Amino acid sequence: MVVHPAQRSLRRDGSLLIELLVAMAILSGILLPIAYSVASERRFARAAYQRAVAMEIVDGEMEALAAGGWRAFTNGVTGYAIDARAATNLPPGRFILTMTTEKVRLEWHPNVKQHGGAVVREMGRR
Repeated sequence: MVVHPAQRSLRRDGSLLIELLVAMAILSGILLPIAYSVASERRFARAAYQRAVAMEIVDGEMEALAAGGWRAFTNGVTGYAIDARAATNLPPGRFILTMTTEKVRLEWHPNVKQHGGAVVREMGRR
């Protein structure tokens, strides 16, 4: 059987096209999960950083409150103003001070989920 040269060229082109499609499928099957993993790790790292910043601020403010600063506040729940420069690295959120007869509680709550979560510190009144 004699194969015409044009048919041989068509077969070669078809096999190259199939090889190209298989290579693209393998490449996308590997690169898409890697790209998603990198993006996910980036979000986690940002949330961990923001949580660490919030913890540092809350811990520092609790030290000031523990040193007697709590006496300037009355019992109840109030917003707590801070002047830490590091707060510019936090997402929008709020600091809340809760005073009872036995405890002083300072919290930071982000307005958006997946930004480090709430940070709470509590101490007994002395």
